[in-house]
Amino acid sequence: MDNYKRVQEILQEKKLDAVLVSNGNNMRYVSGFAGETGYLYISEKRHAVITDFRYTIQAEMEAEGYEIITIGSGGYEEAINDIIRTDQVNRLGFESEDMLVSNYNKLKENLAVKEFVPVGNEITRLRRIKTPKELEYIKTAEGIGDKVFSEIITFIKPGMTELEVAARIEYLLKVNGAQGLSFNAIVASGINSSMPHAVPSHKKIETGDFLTMDFGCVYEGYCSDMTRTIVIGKASDKQKEVYNTVLKAQMAALDMIKAGYQGKEIDKIARDIIYQAGYEGCFGHGLGHSVGLHIHENPRLSPSEEDIILAGMTETVEPGIYIKGFGGVRIEDLVAVTEDGCINFTYSDKALIEL
Repeated sequence: MDNYKRVQEILQEKKLDAVLVSNGNNMRYVSGFAGETGYLYISEKRHAVITDFRYTIQAEMEAEGYEIITIGSGGYEEAINDIIRTDQVNRLGFESEDMLVSNYNKLKENLAVKEFVPVGNEITRLRRIKTPKELEYIKTAEGIGDKVFSEIITFIKPGMTELEVAARIEYLLKVNGAQGLSFNAIVASGINSSMPHAVPSHKKIETGDFLTMDFGCVYEGYCSDMTRTIVIGKASDKQKEVYNTVLKAQMAALDMIKAGYQGKEIDKIARDIIYQAGYEGCFGHGLGHSVGLHIHENPRLSPSEEDIILAGMTETVEPGIYIKGFGGVRIEDLVAVTEDGCINFTYSDKALIEL
C-alpha cells in the first residue's frame, strides 16, 4: 500500500523528520499490517514495520513493499534507535491521542531524538473518506448483519434470555462470513431497552417487551453496525407511537443526508422530530457516527459536530427514544454519503415487527 506517501505529506507540513504510528487501525490503513503489536516508522526515505517475532511473517505478507524490522533483546527502543540514528532524526512525531503515557515516557527516556512532536489525529483523519474498495467491504459486512437479522427473528421465543439471543447473533454472524465482531451484541428487552448500551443479561424475554438488538461484524477488517427493535407479541398503542416517532425521525434524516452539511445539521432534523413529539430528554446520544476499520469513527452526526460531511464518508443513522421504566426504541442503518444523497447499506425491514 502506498498510503505512506500521504503520511509523508503530514511530515512535510509539520516539519518532522519521521513519525511513529502506534494506532493499530492506522498501521493497517497505511501499510496493510494488521498485527496486534508494533509500530510503523515513516520518514522521507524509509517506511518500515517494527514488530516482534510473533508477527514477522504476517508483516511480510501484509505490508507489501515495507521494510520489516524484528525487534531483538533490546526491545522496541533499541530497534527504533537504530533506524532513527541511520536516518539522523531530530524531530520525531508520535500519535499523542493513542499512545499510553507509560509508553511515551519509556520512548522519550530512551530514544536518541531531540524533540517528540505530537501529530494529534492527523493520520487518523486520512481514513475519513473511504475508497470504493473500503465501501465494498463495509457493505458486505452490513449485508451479513442483515442476513443474521432475518435469521434471528425466526429463533426468538418468549422465555429465552437476552444472553441466549446475543450468543445466537454472534454465532450467526461468524457462520455467515464475519471474521469477528464490531462489538459485543446488545440485546435489551423490556425495561432494559431504555438503556441505549445495555449489556445482555439473564433477564428472560417476555410477551409485551420491546426487544432492541444492536450488532455488527468485521469483514476484511471493516466494521458494520445496525439496530432493529421489535415487539414480542402485540404492540401497545404507546409502543407503536414511540416506534413510529423514531422511524419518522430516521427517515427524515436519511432523506436529508448528502455531502455539504455539518454533522449537527443532520442530527437536528431527527432530534427536532423526536422533541416536538414530546420526547425531549429521551434521546441523549448523537444521531450517528462514521464506521470503518474502527466501529466509532469521525465525523459524527451529533449536536456538537461542526465538521462537514463529505462524499465517501460513512455514517450510521440511529435515532432513539428511551423511557425509564417503560423501554426504548432504536432503529439504525449504515449509509455511504454521496454528493446528492446517500446509499443505504442496510436493507432489513423497518416496519414494526410483532413476533
